[in-house]
Formats: sequence, C-alpha cells, structure tokens
Amino acid sequence: MIKWKIPLYKILVEKEDITTVSKVINRGMDWAVGPEIENFEKKLSNYVQSNYCLSFNSGTSALHAALLALGIQKGNEVISPAFTFIATSNSALMVNAIPKFVDIEEETYGLDPIKLENQITKKTKVIIPVHYAGLPCKIDQICKIAKQAKIPVIEDAAESIGATINKRVTGTFGDLSILSFAGNKVITTGEGGAIVTNSRKLYEKLKLIRSHGRIDKQNYFSSTMTPNYVTLGYNWRMSSMTAALGSSQLSRIEKLISLRRKNANYYFTHLNNLEDIKLPIEPEGYRHVYQLYSIRLPNKTMRNRLMIFLSKKGIMTKIFFSPIHLTKFYKGGIYPGTENLEVTERVADQILSIPMFPGLKKEELGYICNSISEFIEKK
Repeated sequence: MIKWKIPLYKILVEKEDITTVSKVINRGMDWAVGPEIENFEKKLSNYVQSNYCLSFNSGTSALHAALLALGIQKGNEVISPAFTFIATSNSALMVNAIPKFVDIEEETYGLDPIKLENQITKKTKVIIPVHYAGLPCKIDQICKIAKQAKIPVIEDAAESIGATINKRVTGTFGDLSILSFAGNKVITTGEGGAIVTNSRKLYEKLKLIRSHGRIDKQNYFSSTMTPNYVTLGYNWRMSSMTAALGSSQLSRIEKLISLRRKNANYYFTHLNNLEDIKLPIEPEGYRHVYQLYSIRLPNKTMRNRLMIFLSKKGIMTKIFFSPIHLTKFYKGGIYPGTENLEVTERVADQILSIPMFPGLKKEELGYICNSISEFIEKK
C-alpha cells in the first residue's frame, strides 16, 4: 500500500468531534436511538431548509428507501446519469426496476436536460439527477421537465451539501433528496446518509421503511410496549454516536466549505494558464462546495500519464467516475440509453480528481501545482 505524501482527502478533526461522541459512549445507553439523532435531523432540516429529514446509515440505503417510498417496482425505468457513483443506478436494481442512462452536459457534468426530455417514456417513473463533485447540476431545468411529465425527482445531493443556485440549497429542488456523509464528503460521519423532503406523506413512509416497518411512538429500546409492525421495513437507522459526530461537523459546515473554496481558488490561480488543463467552473449564481476537485486532460493517455507522474511524487489522484455502464457488472446486462453516452465516456476518459480537503496546507497546494506544471512542461 502506497504511503501518500498528500492523500486525496483527509478529515479535519476538531476537539468538538471527539467530545460529542465521547459523551454518548460514556453515557452507557441509548447508543441506537438517542436524542442526538433527532437533534441532527433538525439541524440538517434547518440547514437545507426542508420540512422533514430522516437520517440513514448510508447514502445508499437512503437511495433504496427513497425508491421504495415512491413505490418504484419491477418494470419501471429509473433515469440517472452513468457518470456517478454506482449506488445511484444500483438502487434501481434493488427494487427490481430498470436503470436507464441519459448523457451528461459538459458545464456541470450533470444530466443534460435536452437529452433527458427526449428519453422520457411511459415506463419512466422517477428521475435521479446527480450534483457532481459539489457543483449543482441544471436541476431547475430538470425539475421543470419532470413536472411537465408528472414524474417525481430524487435529487442525489450526496456530494453537494451546502452548494446553491441563486442561494437555494441543493436538496430542496426534488420531491425528495438524499445526502451522504461518507468519509470523503463535505461533512462526514465515516458512513451515514439522510433524506430531506417537504412531503409529510413520504416522510411517514420513510420512517416505517427505515426501521422494520414499525410504528415508533416511543424509544424501542427503553419501552416495554409491544411493537406495532405494519409493513415490511429494514434496519437502516443511524447510530447515536454517528449522529453526534454529524451534528458536530454540521455546526462548522460553512467553515469547511470556505476552506475548500479557498483551496479551489489557489488551484485556479496557479493552474488556469496551463495548456491542456481544464479546470472546474462555477456558473453565474452557483456556489460550488468542491467535494472533489476534478481537472480534465485532452485524452485518456495523457490523463493516465499524469496520474502515474503524480503518484511517483507521492500525490494521490483518482478517477471520479468511470462510467457505470462500462463496469463488468453492468456490461453483462441490457440497459436502455447506454448507446447514447458519448459525453459521459469522453469526460470519464479525461477526468482526474486531485487532492481536495479543508486542511490542505499552502505548501502542499504549491507542491501539487508545481508538479502538474512540471508534467505539462515535459509532455
């Protein structure tokens, strides 16, 4: 295993993180359904500006639950990009639905609204747009198309908490939206996720799905009452320790975003004039939170050479994302839309994520930029 001089990401741990989690542990009880969970959900709801919020043990279980809540089933088509983490489309398979891929546009790397409109059929029952790397996709246009077609939208905001369009936070455009708190996210609990929505009906369904189909009027672990199970459900709850850590992280989210944006500005200042390097942009009215910082090279060969060059200097990079439809698993099936993903495949051949995290030091940023400059000069 390579010991990186500069990793792709590193969590900024502060004393409050340790203190809040330790309090739960030292309490010796309510580790599963403690008050920290409701507190975290309220804080998230207020931050995202949604009426309801439910925490989950991962973004993937949140996606699965969202599809179940919407009643998506066998034979339904679920539209999403192929330029995303595999869980986005896997969630469709989890409910026996059919993933249908639509190409992305090159400004935000999100679903292309024009191509989307032409791919909607009677089988289309939900659309899952993705905000790539912390930059909102063209969600306004996507939701307008979905509304006209009377199709619900699950907003995959796993990478974009805190990102905005004209000051409106991602996660508030769709019928419901999923968040992720995995290790490399803007705020992290190691693993974890959430769903936010303004629909009371969906919220009540999701509560049952998340916890064994059980109506919980009291804490299950401290109540002597016989549980009332009314439907099939799962164990997708977040732990009290996880929620405590989430609240601690959320309390300083604007600081974390500010540090990411500061680092992104350094990259832009020092890499913008380099030939053959395309940097992420921030359209007018958008706020990018830079969960990833992804650059583009002219072609796959040059991208791969840069990867090797930087790894020899101890700088970790990674490809986010290889197209889902080209993975071994998806190649074995027949999924609609895979023949029309030219932009997806081109971008995936050229994209490369370089280190981005709040604690990046100026000398580390300088070392990364100088190394990329050296590569371009030698090419």
